[in-house]
Amino acid sequence: MDSAVPSTPRVPFKLVLASIAGVWLAYFALTTLRGWLVGLELFDALLWRRCLVTAASMAVTLALYPLVRLLDPRPFWIKVGVVLLIALPASALLAAINQAVFADIENKVVATIGEREGLRIRSDESGNLLVDPLDREAEVAATPAPPSRAPGEAKPAITINAEMRADNRLRQLVDVALGRYYLLLAWAALYFSLANAEQARAAERREGEYRRAAKASELRSLRYQVNPHFLFNTLNSLSALVMTGKTQAAEQMIQTLSTFYRRSLAGDTTADVALDQEIALQRLYLEIEAVRFPERLRTRFDIPAALADARMPGMILQPLIENSVKYAVAATTRPVTLTVVAREMNGVLEIEIVDDGPASQAGKAGFGIGLANVRDRLAARYGDAAHFASDPLPGGGWRSVISLPLERHD
Repeated sequence: MDSAVPSTPRVPFKLVLASIAGVWLAYFALTTLRGWLVGLELFDALLWRRCLVTAASMAVTLALYPLVRLLDPRPFWIKVGVVLLIALPASALLAAINQAVFADIENKVVATIGEREGLRIRSDESGNLLVDPLDREAEVAATPAPPSRAPGEAKPAITINAEMRADNRLRQLVDVALGRYYLLLAWAALYFSLANAEQARAAERREGEYRRAAKASELRSLRYQVNPHFLFNTLNSLSALVMTGKTQAAEQMIQTLSTFYRRSLAGDTTADVALDQEIALQRLYLEIEAVRFPERLRTRFDIPAALADARMPGMILQPLIENSVKYAVAATTRPVTLTVVAREMNGVLEIEIVDDGPASQAGKAGFGIGLANVRDRLAARYGDAAHFASDPLPGGGWRSVISLPLERHD
C-alpha cells in the first residue's frame, strides 16, 4: 500500500494578493510623497501615470507568483538562485513599462524646468537637444546672421546630441530596473516568509493531531485493560455457577453480562459518558456479582438527579468497584455494603466509592493495578485538573475518591 505524502502547505491566494498590493502600494506612497516634498513639476500628470505603472507592476509580480510557488518545497539556496534569475527579466520589463508610460511627459517636464531656470530647451530634426538662455534672444535678433543660419537664429549655448540622449535614457532604464529588481526581491522574500509561516502552522496542526491521536490511543489502551480483566473474573464466576448446578443463576448472569457489554461497547471507547450512564453500567456489574454473593453484597447509590448529565470517562469506576467486590466482599463471610456517592463542590464533580470490608485490601496482589489504571486514565484525560485518592478507613473498609472538572453534556 502506498503511503500518502502530505502536500506542501500553500500560502492562501488572498494573502498572496495582499502581499503584492502591499509592496507596490508602499512604493507608490513613498514615491508620491517624495515628489510632493521636492516639488516635482506637473505633479498631477505624474500622479496618474505613477498609478498606471504601479498597477502594471502588480500584474507582472502576479505573473511571477506561479513560478515562485513552485519553489515552496525546494531548498533555500535553490529558492534564492531561481528568484535572483527570474527577477532580472521582470525588472527589465517593469523599467521599460515605466519609461514608456512617462515618455510623453518627459519633454514637458524638461521644458517646464528650463523655463523656471531661464533656459529654452528644444529638439532639432536629428533628435539633438538644444539649450538656449532666454536672455540671448534679444542679442540674437540684433546680431547679423551668418549665411549658413536663418536671420534671428544663433548657435545654441548648449547642444546635447542624440547619441548622448539615448545613452542617458539607457542609464535611466538601468537605474529604474535596479530599483524594480530590489522590489521584486523584497516581495519574494516576503512571500517565502509567509510560506514558512504557513508550513510552521501546518506542522503545529499535525503535531496537535498526532498528540490527540496518541492520547486517544493511550485512553483506548487503558480502557481495554478494564474489559478483559472484568470478563475473566465474570467467566470464572459463571463457570463456578454451572459446575455447582445453579443453572438459573448462571442464565441470569449471562443475560446481565450480555446487556452490560452491549452498553459498554456501543460507543467510542475514548469518549466521555454521562454520569447516569456510568452508574447504570456499574449497577449491571453489581447485579452480576450479586449472583455470586447474594447474601454478602449490599449496595447503596446516592446520585443527585442534577448531576445525571455530568461527563466523565467511561467505565472509570469499574476498577474501583471491582476491587471492592474482590477484596472486601469476597474476602469475608459477613455482609459488606458498597456505597457510591456523587456530589458537586465548587465546579468539581466528586465521586466517592466506600466499602466497609476488611482494611487490608492494599496488600492484595493486583489491587494496585486497578488504582494505577484509574490514575493513568484521569491523567491522560484531564492532566493536573483531576485528582484521585484511595486509602483505608480507620475503622475498616476502603475509600476511593475521584475529583474531576464538572462538565455537562452540550
